[in-house]
Amino acid sequence: MGKDAYSGLHWSVAAPEGVSWTLECRFRPVTVWVSTYERGRWLNVMTQAGQGNEHGRLPGDNGRCTLTKTGGVGAVGIALVKNGVATAQGTRDQRVPAKVAVL
Repeated sequence: MGKDAYSGLHWSVAAPEGVSWTLECRFRPVTVWVSTYERGRWLNVMTQAGQGNEHGRLPGDNGRCTLTKTGGVGAVGIALVKNGVATAQGTRDQRVPAKVAVL
């Protein structure tokens, strides 16, 4: 309990400005401290939608992410970084998502 929800693997989405996407990352369940009112929340998935480049962190040292292009012209890419090594994949096709996993 009390684990920082944003202290694990780095993730990064690369996309040209104007290209939209959705990202879903799954990982081993963790319990995080959300606020003084909610001291323990079970968490095993993170979802996000955006446009252009974006980055953040997962709560642990493992994860698998699926990046789906939802609009715009150009490719999108996702990378997970563990111990300084990036695992990445990209796609131009809205019907074929990019998937990466680091266990």
